[in-house]
Amino acid sequence: MNTGTRIPDSYYVRIDEHRYKPTVHAGGAWDPDELHFSPLGGLVVHAIERERAARPETGLVMSRISYDILGRLALDECEIRVETVRPGRTIELVEAVVLVADRPVVRARAWYLATVDTSAVAGGPADRLTPPEQLAPWEMSSLWPGGYIASVDVRPLAPPQPGRTTAWISTRHALVAGEPSSPLASYLALVDTANGIAVQQPPTAWIYPNVDLTVHLHRQPRGNWTGLDTTVTFGPTGQGLTSTVLHDVDGPVGHAQQILTVRPAPDQ
Repeated sequence: MNTGTRIPDSYYVRIDEHRYKPTVHAGGAWDPDELHFSPLGGLVVHAIERERAARPETGLVMSRISYDILGRLALDECEIRVETVRPGRTIELVEAVVLVADRPVVRARAWYLATVDTSAVAGGPADRLTPPEQLAPWEMSSLWPGGYIASVDVRPLAPPQPGRTTAWISTRHALVAGEPSSPLASYLALVDTANGIAVQQPPTAWIYPNVDLTVHLHRQPRGNWTGLDTTVTFGPTGQGLTSTVLHDVDGPVGHAQQILTVRPAPDQ
């Protein structure tokens, strides 16, 4: 009996040391034949952490990562090259380049900072979101197509509103088949979902993909859920901004920003 080809329960499958093949679960929302950036963003962190694990432990933690999306993200195998461009004992800057068909499609830069006990002076907003276990799922696939959207568990705290939604996101899929991912890589693999949970206008009428994603963290996230307290703003001349306060189960962990290119959808 022919049972067909089994789809890996992951977003990517490793090909070799630097190359990865996406599964259908990585399919994009704007075009199912393209990659959704969210799991690719987590894969970049996974690759950076693998490169750093081969070196002596520094005690530094990722505190900011910025991604620039340079072009179309084809649903095809990719290569990730990692380079430390500013080494240091207390501050380090790492760059990663994602290539598809030998063409750079994403450039990412991550700042690593030293860990010091600052608990005596720690402070800031401490409000926790309603735990995801107390919330009902929302079928995002009713609004967006693609394998990635179909793969995530989305639990809004209230019915999503135009330009304003707070929700938890989780997934049962591994980032890379057969490889454990760090809590940070798994967390960041869901952050780019923010631009899709608080739609300002229907994606059938308007197109508003993000061309970047920048994440700042004041502490390292933990747990299996990524909390997104998201606001989307469209300006009057074709630019938009998705701004998100990032949460884990203990409260806020940082912020994410995405700049959008906004334009009418082409006639069907």
